[in-house]
Amino acid sequence: MLAVAHRGGNTIAGLRAALDAGVDLVEADVHLYRGALEMRHSRAIGPRLYWDRTTGVTRRRDVVVPELEEVLAVAGDDPRLMLDLKGPSLAVADRVAGTLRERRPGVPVAVCTKQWRMLDAFAGDANVRRILSAANPRQLSRLRARLRRERAHGVSIRLRLLTPEIVAELHRSTDLVMAWSVETEPELDRSFELGVTGVISKNLALLGRIAGR
Repeated sequence: MLAVAHRGGNTIAGLRAALDAGVDLVEADVHLYRGALEMRHSRAIGPRLYWDRTTGVTRRRDVVVPELEEVLAVAGDDPRLMLDLKGPSLAVADRVAGTLRERRPGVPVAVCTKQWRMLDAFAGDANVRRILSAANPRQLSRLRARLRRERAHGVSIRLRLLTPEIVAELHRSTDLVMAWSVETEPELDRSFELGVTGVISKNLALLGRIAGR
Protein backbone atom coordinates (compact mmCIF):
# COMPACT_ATOMS: atom_id res chain seq x y z
CA MET A 1 0.00 0.00 0.00
CA LEU A 2 1.52 3.32 -1.09
CA ALA A 3 1.24 6.26 1.31
CA VAL A 4 0.63 9.58 -0.44
CA ALA A 5 0.68 12.91 1.44
CA HIS A 6 -2.37 14.87 0.23
CA ARG A 7 -1.43 18.52 -0.45
CA GLY A 8 1.81 17.92 1.44
CA GLY A 9 3.89 19.83 -1.09
CA ASN A 10 1.80 23.00 -1.03
CA THR A 11 4.09 24.46 1.64
CA ILE A 12 7.81 24.03 2.11
CA ALA A 13 7.32 22.95 5.73
CA GLY A 14 4.67 20.44 4.69
CA LEU A 15 6.91 19.01 1.98
CA ARG A 16 9.80 18.50 4.37
CA ALA A 17 7.53 16.96 7.02
CA ALA A 18 6.01 14.52 4.54
CA LEU A 19 9.38 13.45 3.14
CA ASP A 20 10.74 13.00 6.67
CA ALA A 21 7.69 10.88 7.55
CA GLY A 22 8.77 8.38 4.90
CA VAL A 23 5.74 8.60 2.62
CA ASP A 24 5.93 7.13 -0.86
CA LEU A 25 4.66 10.24 -2.67
CA VAL A 26 4.03 13.88 -1.73
CA GLU A 27 1.20 15.52 -3.66
CA ALA A 28 1.44 19.20 -4.55
CA ASP A 29 -1.19 21.23 -6.40
CA VAL A 30 0.01 23.45 -9.25
CA HIS A 31 -1.86 26.51 -10.56
CA LEU A 32 -0.67 28.82 -13.32
CA TYR A 33 -1.48 32.37 -12.23
CA ARG A 34 -0.17 35.52 -13.88
CA GLY A 35 2.76 33.61 -15.34
CA ALA A 36 3.76 31.94 -12.06
CA LEU A 37 3.40 28.25 -11.19
CA GLU A 38 1.91 28.52 -7.69
CA MET A 39 1.68 25.58 -5.29
CA ARG A 40 -1.75 25.80 -3.66
CA HIS A 41 -5.12 24.10 -3.50
CA SER A 42 -7.06 27.33 -3.03
CA ARG A 43 -8.60 29.06 -6.03
CA ALA A 44 -7.65 32.61 -6.88
CA ILE A 45 -10.45 35.19 -6.71
CA GLY A 46 -9.06 38.14 -8.56
CA PRO A 47 -5.66 39.60 -7.65
CA ARG A 48 -6.09 39.77 -3.87
CA LEU A 49 -8.03 36.76 -2.59
CA TYR A 50 -7.93 32.96 -2.36
CA TRP A 51 -10.86 30.66 -1.68
CA ASP A 52 -10.84 27.11 -0.32
CA ARG A 53 -13.74 24.95 0.82
CA THR A 54 -12.13 24.26 4.19
CA THR A 55 -10.54 27.63 4.98
CA GLY A 56 -12.94 29.99 3.20
CA VAL A 57 -11.67 33.30 1.81
CA THR A 58 -8.14 34.46 2.65
CA ARG A 59 -6.10 37.43 1.48
CA ARG A 60 -3.13 36.68 -0.75
CA ARG A 61 -0.89 38.90 1.35
CA ASP A 62 -1.64 36.75 4.42
CA VAL A 63 -0.69 33.45 2.78
CA VAL A 64 2.78 32.21 1.83
CA VAL A 65 2.44 30.41 -1.51
CA PRO A 66 5.63 28.78 -2.85
CA GLU A 67 6.28 28.44 -6.55
CA LEU A 68 7.12 25.20 -8.32
CA GLU A 69 10.82 25.95 -8.61
CA GLU A 70 11.05 26.42 -4.83
CA VAL A 71 9.42 23.03 -4.24
CA LEU A 72 11.71 21.36 -6.77
CA ALA A 73 14.76 22.93 -5.10
CA VAL A 74 13.77 21.48 -1.72
CA ALA A 75 12.95 18.06 -3.17
CA GLY A 76 16.22 17.92 -5.09
CA ASP A 77 16.58 14.54 -6.79
CA ASP A 78 14.03 12.89 -4.50
CA PRO A 79 11.61 11.00 -6.80
CA ARG A 80 8.62 11.21 -4.44
CA LEU A 81 6.80 14.21 -5.91
CA MET A 82 3.32 13.97 -7.41
CA LEU A 83 2.20 17.18 -9.09
CA ASP A 84 -1.56 17.67 -9.39
CA LEU A 85 -2.26 20.07 -12.27
CA LYS A 86 -5.13 22.46 -11.55
CA GLY A 87 -7.13 25.15 -13.28
CA PRO A 88 -9.09 25.46 -16.50
CA SER A 89 -6.17 26.34 -18.79
CA LEU A 90 -4.15 23.55 -20.41
CA ALA A 91 -1.16 25.92 -20.46
CA VAL A 92 -0.20 24.86 -16.93
CA ALA A 93 0.84 21.45 -18.29
CA ASP A 94 3.27 22.86 -20.87
CA ARG A 95 4.81 25.16 -18.27
CA VAL A 96 5.23 22.37 -15.73
CA ALA A 97 6.67 20.01 -18.35
CA GLY A 98 9.20 22.62 -19.44
CA THR A 99 10.19 23.40 -15.85
CA LEU A 100 10.72 19.72 -15.02
CA ARG A 101 12.86 19.18 -18.12
CA GLU A 102 14.98 22.18 -17.24
CA ARG A 103 15.26 21.78 -13.46
CA ARG A 104 15.07 18.00 -12.93
CA PRO A 105 15.85 16.25 -16.22
CA GLY A 106 15.34 12.50 -15.93
CA VAL A 107 14.30 12.55 -12.26
CA PRO A 108 11.21 10.35 -11.71
CA VAL A 109 8.04 12.29 -10.94
CA ALA A 110 4.31 11.58 -10.97
CA VAL A 111 1.84 13.99 -12.57
CA CYS A 112 -1.90 13.72 -12.10
CA THR A 113 -4.92 15.75 -13.16
CA LYS A 114 -8.66 15.60 -13.71
CA GLN A 115 -8.08 17.32 -17.06
CA TRP A 116 -6.53 14.34 -18.79
CA ARG A 117 -5.54 16.24 -21.93
CA MET A 118 -2.91 17.98 -19.81
CA LEU A 119 -1.00 14.72 -19.58
CA ASP A 120 -0.26 14.83 -23.31
CA ALA A 121 2.38 17.47 -22.53
CA PHE A 122 4.45 14.74 -20.83
CA ALA A 123 3.94 12.00 -23.42
CA GLY A 124 7.59 11.91 -24.45
CA ASP A 125 9.04 12.04 -20.93
CA ALA A 126 9.96 8.54 -19.78
CA ASN A 127 10.59 9.76 -16.22
CA VAL A 128 7.01 11.04 -15.78
CA ARG A 129 4.29 8.72 -14.50
CA ARG A 130 0.99 10.08 -15.81
CA ILE A 131 -2.00 9.53 -13.50
CA LEU A 132 -5.65 10.02 -14.45
CA SER A 133 -7.82 11.43 -11.68
CA ALA A 134 -11.61 11.12 -11.23
CA ALA A 135 -13.69 13.01 -8.66
CA ASN A 136 -17.30 12.24 -9.59
CA PRO A 137 -19.38 9.43 -11.12
CA ARG A 138 -19.30 10.95 -14.61
CA GLN A 139 -15.51 11.19 -14.63
CA LEU A 140 -15.21 7.66 -13.29
CA SER A 141 -17.51 6.35 -16.03
CA ARG A 142 -15.37 8.04 -18.68
CA LEU A 143 -12.22 6.71 -17.05
CA ARG A 144 -13.48 3.13 -17.02
CA ALA A 145 -14.39 3.40 -20.69
CA ARG A 146 -10.95 4.76 -21.52
CA LEU A 147 -9.16 2.01 -19.62
CA ARG A 148 -11.07 -0.65 -21.52
CA ARG A 149 -9.25 0.61 -24.61
CA GLU A 150 -5.77 1.33 -23.23
CA ARG A 151 -3.51 0.90 -20.24
CA ALA A 152 -2.57 3.73 -17.87
CA HIS A 153 0.36 4.48 -15.60
CA GLY A 154 -2.05 4.99 -12.71
CA VAL A 155 -5.39 6.37 -11.53
CA SER A 156 -6.46 8.48 -8.54
CA ILE A 157 -10.14 8.22 -7.56
CA ARG A 158 -12.36 9.56 -4.80
CA LEU A 159 -12.80 6.83 -2.19
CA ARG A 160 -16.61 6.90 -2.05
CA LEU A 161 -16.83 6.11 -5.79
CA LEU A 162 -14.99 2.80 -5.49
CA THR A 163 -16.21 -0.77 -5.04
CA PRO A 164 -14.16 -3.98 -5.03
CA GLU A 165 -15.56 -4.78 -8.47
CA ILE A 166 -14.54 -1.41 -9.91
CA VAL A 167 -11.06 -1.64 -8.39
CA ALA A 168 -10.59 -5.13 -9.82
CA GLU A 169 -11.66 -3.82 -13.23
CA LEU A 170 -9.23 -0.91 -13.03
CA HIS A 171 -6.37 -3.22 -12.07
CA ARG A 172 -6.73 -4.97 -15.40
CA SER A 173 -5.47 -1.78 -17.06
CA THR A 174 -3.13 -0.29 -14.45
CA ASP A 175 -0.97 -1.41 -11.55
CA LEU A 176 -1.59 1.77 -9.55
CA VAL A 177 -5.08 2.52 -8.17
CA MET A 178 -5.07 5.25 -5.52
CA ALA A 179 -8.01 6.33 -3.34
CA TRP A 180 -8.57 9.78 -1.82
CA SER A 181 -9.05 11.19 0.65
CA VAL A 182 -8.38 8.60 3.35
CA GLU A 183 -8.20 10.35 6.73
CA THR A 184 -9.45 7.84 9.33
CA GLU A 185 -8.77 4.26 10.36
CA PRO A 186 -12.19 3.08 9.07
CA GLU A 187 -11.44 4.70 5.71
CA LEU A 188 -8.06 2.99 5.66
CA ASP A 189 -9.68 -0.36 6.48
CA ARG A 190 -12.13 0.28 3.65
CA SER A 191 -9.23 0.95 1.28
CA PHE A 192 -7.63 -2.38 2.13
CA GLU A 193 -10.95 -4.12 1.55
CA LEU A 194 -11.30 -2.46 -1.84
CA GLY A 195 -7.87 -3.65 -2.95
CA VAL A 196 -6.41 -0.26 -3.90
CA THR A 197 -2.64 0.05 -4.15
CA GLY A 198 -2.33 3.53 -2.64
CA VAL A 199 -4.11 5.95 -0.30
CA ILE A 200 -3.94 9.75 -0.42
CA SER A 201 -4.28 11.41 2.98
CA LYS A 202 -3.52 14.59 4.93
CA ASN A 203 -3.13 12.45 8.08
CA LEU A 204 0.66 12.08 8.37
CA ALA A 205 0.39 9.81 11.41
CA LEU A 206 -1.81 7.45 9.41
CA LEU A 207 0.57 7.56 6.45
CA GLY A 208 3.52 6.93 8.72
CA ARG A 209 1.95 3.71 9.95
CA ILE A 210 1.36 2.57 6.38
CA ALA A 211 4.92 3.40 5.43
CA GLY A 212 6.17 1.54 8.52
CA ARG A 213 4.52 -1.65 7.31
